[in-house]
Amino acid sequence: MLRIERVGYDHPDAAALIEQVQGEYVARYGSRDDSPIDPLMFVAPEGTFLVGYVGAEPVASGAWRRSPVRALGGTSAAEIKRMYVAAHHRGAGHARALLAELERTAAEAGYDLLVLETGTRQPEAIELYRSAGYEAIPGFGHYKAEPLSRCFGKLL
Repeated sequence: MLRIERVGYDHPDAAALIEQVQGEYVARYGSRDDSPIDPLMFVAPEGTFLVGYVGAEPVASGAWRRSPVRALGGTSAAEIKRMYVAAHHRGAGHARALLAELERTAAEAGYDLLVLETGTRQPEAIELYRSAGYEAIPGFGHYKAEPLSRCFGKLL
């Protein structure tokens, strides 16, 4: 069972998972994600960072931060960042549980829209988001002009 905790962006478990997801980006896209990140973006009420644990092992991460994006009729958006499940824990429903907690905490903080950017070389992520009710929206953010980028949103 996945136990989810809010931690700081600089928490050692968060930092380790962020490095793992960066390695995933290198393997799939040839480089790290270089979109600008300020750790303060993930401090409440502007954002949150979650780590999922199996026992004492950190195996999943996900975060959201306030976003200026407007889509699907939403008036206050948060952007999902750093969604990741360690390879040896995939297929156990951890990503879906983490996504549900991100949605719950963003709604609790007053946001009515979640948006995200992912890429075509992450088909399992695209399938997760679509199956959870996310819809394609116009591109935004650092990778807006990249042909491999895909953006999604969901009203909360």
